[in-house]
Amino acid sequence: MDMGMIFFVVSALLVTVTADVYIVTIEGDPIISYKGGENGYEATAVESDEKIDTSSELVTSYARHLERKHDMILGMLFQEGSYKKLYSYKHLINGFAVHVSPEQAETLRRTPGIKSVNKDWKVRRLTTHTPEFLGLPTDVWPTGGGFERAGEDIVIGFVDSGIYPHHPSFASHHRLPYGPLHHYKGKCEEDPHTKKSFCNRKIVGAQHFAEAAKAAGAFNPNIDYASPMDGDGHGSHTAAIAAGNNGIPLRMHGYEFGRASGMAPRARIAVYKALYRLFGGFVADVVAAIDQAVHDGVDILSLSVGPNSPPTTTKTTFLNPFDATLLGAVKAGVFVAQAAGNGGPFPKTLVSYSPWITTVAAAIDDRRYKNHLTLGNGKMLAGLGLSPSTRPHRLYTLVSANDVLLDSSASKYNPSDCQRPEVFNKKLVEGKILLCGYSFNFVVGTASIKKVVATVKHLGAAGFVLVVENVSPGTKFDPVPSAVPGILITDVSKSMDLIDYYNVSTTRDWTGRVKSFKAEGSIGDGLAPVYHKSAPQVALFSARGPNTKDFSFQDADLLKPDILAPGYLIWAAWCPNGTDEPNYVAGEGFALISGTSMAAPHIAGIAALVKQKYPQWSPAAIKSALMTTSTVIDRAGRLLQAQQYSDTEAVTLVKATPFDYGSGHVNPHAALDPGLVFDAGYEDYLGFLCTTPGIDAHEIRNYTNTPCNYDMKHPSNFNAASIAISHLVGTQTVTRRVTNVAEVEETYTITARMQPSTAIEVNPPAMTLRPGASRIFSVTLTVRSVSGVYSFGEVKLKGSRGHKVRIPVVALGHRH
Repeated sequence: MDMGMIFFVVSALLVTVTADVYIVTIEGDPIISYKGGENGYEATAVESDEKIDTSSELVTSYARHLERKHDMILGMLFQEGSYKKLYSYKHLINGFAVHVSPEQAETLRRTPGIKSVNKDWKVRRLTTHTPEFLGLPTDVWPTGGGFERAGEDIVIGFVDSGIYPHHPSFASHHRLPYGPLHHYKGKCEEDPHTKKSFCNRKIVGAQHFAEAAKAAGAFNPNIDYASPMDGDGHGSHTAAIAAGNNGIPLRMHGYEFGRASGMAPRARIAVYKALYRLFGGFVADVVAAIDQAVHDGVDILSLSVGPNSPPTTTKTTFLNPFDATLLGAVKAGVFVAQAAGNGGPFPKTLVSYSPWITTVAAAIDDRRYKNHLTLGNGKMLAGLGLSPSTRPHRLYTLVSANDVLLDSSASKYNPSDCQRPEVFNKKLVEGKILLCGYSFNFVVGTASIKKVVATVKHLGAAGFVLVVENVSPGTKFDPVPSAVPGILITDVSKSMDLIDYYNVSTTRDWTGRVKSFKAEGSIGDGLAPVYHKSAPQVALFSARGPNTKDFSFQDADLLKPDILAPGYLIWAAWCPNGTDEPNYVAGEGFALISGTSMAAPHIAGIAALVKQKYPQWSPAAIKSALMTTSTVIDRAGRLLQAQQYSDTEAVTLVKATPFDYGSGHVNPHAALDPGLVFDAGYEDYLGFLCTTPGIDAHEIRNYTNTPCNYDMKHPSNFNAASIAISHLVGTQTVTRRVTNVAEVEETYTITARMQPSTAIEVNPPAMTLRPGASRIFSVTLTVRSVSGVYSFGEVKLKGSRGHKVRIPVVALGHRH
């Protein structure tokens, strides 16, 4: 190799070290909003909520024109080889992602015709009995022709970590044959090794997006896979929740935990992989995936992903590139479900902000897995353990991990975690129950229950007990399936009972070494679930409102989250190489995991059922149907409760508010016949942006290519299926427009109630709507007393033919 070549390689490395990925938007309309005017290119824009025919010559020639423009700008400004264009965005935003130095980014910022230059930033994933809990098999699927037809011809796009296509949840053989799909035009990548397509008749599109990850040096093809293959498990899990096949046996360790099904088992799946195992993902890749999904013609987008941190260049939450791209998706008629985030139970922790997105909070449903440890002194200690029992009518000797080490040098390995079988004396452990400590290593994922199970098997122990001795706030204890008897004692006082009993029963010599183990116990059967009437509850981790309009956390005049759906301990498909959860590493077909990540695809799948019944409905109409029919009452007939921390940092239950659950817990059966909808389109979203105080009209125009219209007067007048006023002074009146989507005329009486610090009035008190007709009503709020906290209430519209429509109201009174 000559010296010139060596010099070139080194200099190329130097260039990449100082470069970053930037998302650049330029003047000129993207396909979705181009109304004509450029020489030789006819308009490609559509009315709000309409699909674009992306294969038409009009669209493809304008797309080529935009891409040539992107290349020309870069070619004029920079020397060839000094930059790398990663993507051209043409459909929802007009711009590109490029890998350049900070100096080159500055040059771009100063160039006429460039509207915005955003440094790329990271996103993260927001980490089965639910069809029955939601009433789908009995109340919803039969009305659409049974599970064989539930979600037929609807395509749900998943921007996630890919898919494991060989899982039975996604198989298309032995199923009713699928008909052709005319409206979806997505590509199917091949597995680079086997050359087999990632698609079958169920999975209709599979693509991956990793250019920004590669440019940032984060991508490792050995574990991240340069294909749609799921290298993580998260993507397969979310796809199966929304659209997995019905009746798939859920077997683990030889035990069948039930049968798995998606919410819309006949819906098709389109995969847009942009999330990766170790680093999450990058906005440039996610935006490219969303852009492609809408271009391909998906009906619904499920996003279990949110930004890690605020972007640097936009102050407005609603206009970060993520939400701005999703506004384009909704303009194209795509319904978007996004996870609220897992930052709960603290206020203002949402990562999903905008009115055009359906923001989903996570609930605990009615199924719990509990177990118990019975001690030789007769005490029964409750705990968690998805495991079989030790032999009935028999007690086993208990041995503590620290008392059965081969030698004292093993103590440097944290032996109480029970992660390494080789440090233990097998003779002392065999046939006994091993007591281990649940240390911080389990919380951060460097230790796992799966490894404890492996240790127990290797040593021939009868079972294990994991003892929690101190709890850090936010620790989530989830039952983990185990092939051997095992239990996790999560209550610290119960752990102390066990430790005291063990110490009293165990005799030691003067050095502290055990002379005889006399403590005994047995582990109960933890495989059978217990069903609770207190469901649903808002999960501790689920992100909470109020919503914020900017990244200095000022309250927005829009309620978020929108709706509550199951997100705690959800069984669904996993992939054999999945590692997103340390307890489900290689070789598992299913996993039981929690997060708002699991809640969002429940709503995506239920939205598919609504869209199947009402194909012409806008995303706002579908969202309204889900929200106005939701419930704020639990199975026992009480108001919903939310998990929260008490003063002592223990988890307790408090009365939930709309900042926890939005409008309430989803009720799929009622959503298929809502009576009225609060509809909205692109112009309404623009009105919301334009009237929000503090948003620069120039910034709005940058993202929407549309001048501002202030007819809405105040963002609280945006036609949402909720009302939020963050700064109520004196009296304020807001309006709402409802449309009758039933097939008959109906008269609605309108009532409202509010907590005492705010007065509420509605006008008119009643109205009659013919099918398809719209009417406006007003809601007037008046400050009675300034308490410094939000007051909550609701408006109810009760129909003469039995329809019940309810919207939440939140308001914060101020003196001036």
